[in-house]
Amino acid sequence: RFCQVTGVQTCALPIFLFISLLILALRWLPAPTSAFMMTRHAENLSSPPARPPDYQWVSGRRIPAHMALAVVAAEDQNFPHHWGFDLKAIGQAVRHNRQGRSIRGASTISQQVAKNLFLWSGRGYGRKALEAGLTVCIELLWPKERILEMYLNIAEFGDNIYGVNAAARRFFGKKPEALTRNEAALLAAVLPSPRRLSAANPSPYVLRRAAWIQRQMHQQIGRAHV
Repeated sequence: RFCQVTGVQTCALPIFLFISLLILALRWLPAPTSAFMMTRHAENLSSPPARPPDYQWVSGRRIPAHMALAVVAAEDQNFPHHWGFDLKAIGQAVRHNRQGRSIRGASTISQQVAKNLFLWSGRGYGRKALEAGLTVCIELLWPKERILEMYLNIAEFGDNIYGVNAAARRFFGKKPEALTRNEAALLAAVLPSPRRLSAANPSPYVLRRAAWIQRQMHQQIGRAHV
């Protein structure tokens, strides 16, 4: 039994070191792809016509501040203050889910980056444990600005459309730096379900959510100035 445990530890150590070095490198290098993109591409190959992911990395310098603010307001308002996990949001989600209504998640932007880059979708405990470990590593090795830059580049904003660069060009026919506050809010509004919701042809629900996001953006700015 000791040999078995030692063998597992021996195998786990180089894997952990490789992933840590990869995360460290991605602090400066653009992500060439993500686990979610590769999974979706594999799915498309099994049901032609296959379309490669629409994805072009863009530097954070070209992403307007209101686009970053919109996704924080929509997805993770405590992002500047937590260390990868929002305990208050987790508690609220647990209480909500115990009532037996729709399932509410509590993933932070950092957790979503870890999942999208390296893992697969699902709710299994094993996957969540891996996600937690990767989230801790990302928070330790990257500044918040880099985590947000990565998220804005690899998040899915439409069916097989990843990142604000591809989304801005596909939905609004412009470069990401030209996005307006309203367009940024529309993009952020579809993040919970980007394959069902559309920023280009927003439903009443998307319009209401985008309006709510803009109000939250104003509040975020107000809190930052306090």
